[in-house]
Amino acid sequence: MSIEVRNIDKRFGAFVALDNVSLNFPAGQLTALLGPSGCGKTTLLRIVAGLEHADAGTVLLEGEDASDRHVRERRVGFVFQHYALFRHMSVFENVAFGLRVKSRKTRPSEEQIRAKVKQLLELVQLDWLADRYPAQLSGGQRQRIALARALAVEPRVLLLDEPFGALDAKVRKELRRWLRRLHDELHVTSIFVTHDQEDALEIADQVVLMNKGHVEQVGSPGEIYNRPASPFAYGFLGNANQFRGRLHEGIFLANGVSFDAPNHLQAQQASGIGYVRPYDLEINRYVSGISGAQGIAAQLKRSHVIGPLAYLELSSDSHTDAIEAVIPSERFFALNLKLGEALSVRPKQMQIFVDSAASGELLARSAK
Repeated sequence: MSIEVRNIDKRFGAFVALDNVSLNFPAGQLTALLGPSGCGKTTLLRIVAGLEHADAGTVLLEGEDASDRHVRERRVGFVFQHYALFRHMSVFENVAFGLRVKSRKTRPSEEQIRAKVKQLLELVQLDWLADRYPAQLSGGQRQRIALARALAVEPRVLLLDEPFGALDAKVRKELRRWLRRLHDELHVTSIFVTHDQEDALEIADQVVLMNKGHVEQVGSPGEIYNRPASPFAYGFLGNANQFRGRLHEGIFLANGVSFDAPNHLQAQQASGIGYVRPYDLEINRYVSGISGAQGIAAQLKRSHVIGPLAYLELSSDSHTDAIEAVIPSERFFALNLKLGEALSVRPKQMQIFVDSAASGELLARSAK
């Protein structure tokens, strides 16, 4: 089932949770709502579910306005971060609950309920735990049972609110893979809320990056990570070094080194920020007496090697923050780098944005 939200506004007192948000959630795909706490992603999920009402805007299910429909009429399955399983019920009874509370006209027979629950427990690979109680399960098992319970009522839409938030890193990784495989089997239109970029990038078909009640960027995991559309997107998605400098007619000058900025040919003495991933930095020994073309001069402050990669922390007199670089361990050992050694740092690729805040402050000062 396709889902669309148009011009959604939501406020809680003076706090703006959602500000004119419009999105499409393609049928059969798993979309991740990604962003920091307070960005509006859970509020949007609850509005789609019918658990919260928007101050303005429309929710469309299969092209029909569902804004005033009760949550039951929307046929939504909801999975919460803290499982919300009934402690006094067995695993079997928890999964059967949604079927048992249906109206008499639509309620399946007891035989049908047993067959359905058995099928779902086999689907989540926990049929052997049918007689256990939630307290006897691990966190990962409880989350899979919560998902089976949500699927029992055959929802047209599956909504997951930080479903891995209470789990440790190893279990999270296992459940991410498991959920992706399950989704590939069922093809239920799903919306998944998370603040963890690994969750979103590993399992989603589409990622919606949110910030302060707005949508920053929408795209596939690869598009979002490799081509961030804003400084916020670049900073939120993975580690990135920031280099501040001046933009003028397609040239970015930062830390005494110039870089081509073909997307900013119209810039005139503007403040700019260049973003570089740690693995996009080329590291060499610094040779004194050579111009800045060889790169930014820096000192090696710390290094550690883990498997095939070496992680370097460098400092530069022209750069206030530490510079992080990741190079192949073979390259690190071949260079035989020592702490305190002078190195040159050269970005292999850099994404450059106009620093609108800094440029605005500069214009304000100039106008006085």
